[in-house]
Amino acid sequence: MTGFEVLRVFCGPNGSHGNALGVVRDGAAVPGRADRQRVARELGFSETVFVDDPERGEIDIYTPSVRLPFAGHPCVGAAWLLGVDRLVTAAGEVAVRREGGLIRIEARPEWAPGRTLRPYGSAAEVEALEVPPPGEWVYAWAWQDEAAGTVRARAFPGRGDGIDEDEATGAAALLLAAHLGRALTITQGRGSRLLAGPRPGGLVEVGGRVVRDPRPDQPAGGVGSA
Repeated sequence: MTGFEVLRVFCGPNGSHGNALGVVRDGAAVPGRADRQRVARELGFSETVFVDDPERGEIDIYTPSVRLPFAGHPCVGAAWLLGVDRLVTAAGEVAVRREGGLIRIEARPEWAPGRTLRPYGSAAEVEALEVPPPGEWVYAWAWQDEAAGTVRARAFPGRGDGIDEDEATGAAALLLAAHLGRALTITQGRGSRLLAGPRPGGLVEVGGRVVRDPRPDQPAGGVGSA
């Protein structure tokens, strides 16, 4: 029986909200891509991580419908859980650092999956948006306070796989920080908090707070389970 853990990544300052992440620590128990895709689909999280080597930080990332070479919230969550100073993804090595109870990762913007960054005139406009029909992956954002670098955002994957709105999206935050060329504090979804900003060498950092979800460990997606 293969179990999984659930983390909430990019929580608010008091540990609330955050995007749920499924983590299968024993990746060897689900070795094939087709089986991993099936497990990710059955679990239904926006992303599920399979840990292939916990000491090296080697991970494999899936949405319910596709495999991703890199994604922000899975990397931040996996780094917190494994306690490593780097991760190895299909896109490349991801540096990790810890500061004040936060986990931060560095990655290249070109690793991030395609996102449409759609600006709005006010935070109220972003908050009033309805979920669009399936189509392009949209990251809707507006300045809350441009001088302070605070942003209100919502994310609509548009994949038609049951994830209508993503609570906290590290890759999109990374792309927005790269696009604007400055440090940002982003409030996304119901109240998740993401920090992002440029780093030397063309890298961008994204980070936040991670907590373990209190729900008990469960068998993963029917792998060896009833």
